[in-house]
Amino acid sequence: MKSDSIATHMKTTIDIADTLLAEAKAVAAAEGTTVRSLVEEGLRLAITRHQEGPAFHLRRASFRGDGLCPDVALERWDEIRALIYGGHGG
Repeated sequence: MKSDSIATHMKTTIDIADTLLAEAKAVAAAEGTTVRSLVEEGLRLAITRHQEGPAFHLRRASFRGDGLCPDVALERWDEIRALIYGGHGG
């Protein structure tokens, strides 16, 4: 949802932990802004993050086995390719 160029404001009450509010007041004072502005910025960031969807997570794709073959030299791609395809294409 896009914000209009003409903004209207609604008063609301929220409960914020005392320590978080104290930190917000300190940041606002240091930046010459208001706690309200910080809260609005935080809400905008949170809404944007939620609209982007969940973060990508690579599925676990490991296979059973003992890991790398000790007799394969990783710098020899032709040998690795031959082992992978086992004479079947590639």
